Amino acid sequence: MFNFLERNLPKIIIAPTTLAMIVCMYGFILWTGLLSLTKSRMMPQWEFVGLEQYIRLFQNPRWHVALDNLLIFIVLFIVISLIIGLLLAIFLDQKIRAEGAIRTVYLYPMAISFIVTGTAWKWILNPGLGIEKIFRDMGFANFEFRWLVEQDMAIYTIVIAAVWQSSGFVMAMFLAGLRGVDDNLVKAAKIDGASTAKSYWYVILPIMRPVFFSAIVILTHIAIKSFDLVQALTGGGPGYASDLPANFMYTFAFNRAQMGLGAASAIIMLFGVLAVLIPYLYSELRERPA
Repeated sequence: MFNFLERNLPKIIIAPTTLAMIVCMYGFILWTGLLSLTKSRMMPQWEFVGLEQYIRLFQNPRWHVALDNLLIFIVLFIVISLIIGLLLAIFLDQKIRAEGAIRTVYLYPMAISFIVTGTAWKWILNPGLGIEKIFRDMGFANFEFRWLVEQDMAIYTIVIAAVWQSSGFVMAMFLAGLRGVDDNLVKAAKIDGASTAKSYWYVILPIMRPVFFSAIVILTHIAIKSFDLVQALTGGGPGYASDLPANFMYTFAFNRAQMGLGAASAIIMLFGVLAVLIPYLYSELRERPA
């Protein structure tokens, strides 16, 4: 008995965690997939209707608004976060004073939840409380900043808050990549007459392509599953003008008692995440040529 425990102790220790992961992750993915093929509403109904829920999903104008918003959010969120994160990383890579304190300030937003971020930015962008009120109190009576309550601009307030929270994390990734570059390559470029800007553009940044790829994958994953930031900042409004797919799924599955339709939207989101993760995993796990 003792020998059996000694040989199998690692398996016994990780077995409960593995079982919980299989049930709570893969089991519920399968459950959601099955629900998306049924007429389930408030409660599961095991009357299978094939792809009817997916057809209804793509005929729903609110779903198209959510997809359009997701495209805007992904593009702006990723591009702006990459630019700001890279610039901050290059700034810190100059071995400035108080680097540790500055890095902590940049990373602080990532330590708080998206709910807190959304609530804080809701106050900042509220026309009656935040930026607009401050400028009007300063004497700029005609100043307006009403993105939070304008249908065409509400999605951009979500981009602002998301970039504020995530750009510090991107900075940390780039800074780690910059610190991993061989100094001899940079010195050789300077000996050849390259300026600091050209050294970064032609030598350092090309070496950091894997970091760029990893950052894009992580940011895309964050964007696709974004829910709490939208709920706290705009609630999907005005109307449903700032809905993202995750908010659409929650609304229809739990608020409107259309569980089958909500499950179908969740599966489409899953495919979106897999479309990003599978190429990344393939590039990371494939065998390198000898």
